[in-house]
Amino acid sequence: MMEQTNKSENTKRNLLRNVRKQRLKYITVLPSLVTLINGACGFASIVFASQIGHQSDAGLLIYNSEFPFFKMAGYMIFFAMIADMLDGHLARLSQSTSSFGGQLDSLCDVISFGIAPAFLMLRVVETSLSFSPRIDIFIYRFLWLAAAIYFSCAAIRLARFNVENEEDESHHMSFLGLPSPAAGGAVASLVILNQEMLMKIEESWRPYLQFGHTAIIYLLPFATILVGALMVSRIRYPHVVNQYLKGKKPFGYLIKAVAIIVIVIWYFEGALVLVFWSFALSGLVKWVWDNVIIRKPAAEDDLQENDVIVSGQ
Repeated sequence: MMEQTNKSENTKRNLLRNVRKQRLKYITVLPSLVTLINGACGFASIVFASQIGHQSDAGLLIYNSEFPFFKMAGYMIFFAMIADMLDGHLARLSQSTSSFGGQLDSLCDVISFGIAPAFLMLRVVETSLSFSPRIDIFIYRFLWLAAAIYFSCAAIRLARFNVENEEDESHHMSFLGLPSPAAGGAVASLVILNQEMLMKIEESWRPYLQFGHTAIIYLLPFATILVGALMVSRIRYPHVVNQYLKGKKPFGYLIKAVAIIVIVIWYFEGALVLVFWSFALSGLVKWVWDNVIIRKPAAEDDLQENDVIVSGQ
């Protein structure tokens, strides 16, 4: 009995030693600060989106009603995206990538590219639409469901990335599923374009602006569900920086990069929608082309060959 007691005590001591060894003692400060800026921008986006319609105790709006809350909330998601790109780059430059940095990055990403876009979509649509009281409950349920689906997909996408991620930079040439920053950017770009159209409508009403504004409001929940599904899909997306910008590339890559920059400068809000949705839909279109359009004729050819062989027998 005494021997068993001593063995159990030794086992407990070994477990405690292992736990103590796993305590975090050192971190890389600069990349971690930039990662926290990413999360802070996502939090700021949520705060801006929540201010519309709120009143103070005196019955007045907290801020000037002309302040573009929704537009600023969308821009905060893009600022978070810039911080998300910088923190990994800084960690690799200083050769200080760590498990702590990866986990912190994912926690901030789920705020900036999971919760913030979902909440922004919900607030923009519910403050823009007006329905009869009989069907309001169904609209609100659908909006909440769309936001919940998007957030859940973002959380699953980031958790799966943490499990399957390889620390070697050579493995980062593509992603399985739409990256969460691209999904958040796709939602935010539609919101920014919608708010830009709304500001122009208030200045001078035009039919095509009114149509575009209304169309985006109605399409936004479905678009949010679509990019959420693309995040958890197994569709392969290229790592734009590693594939197209790093190292020596053909001269045509420079021409394409200049053309994209010119388009963005010429019409910023519309260019954001074009860039992010072209990237999001490119993987889906390629998957349909490879797995449906090309494979179907190949399958038909195989059936015809089999028919010829059977008839020959």
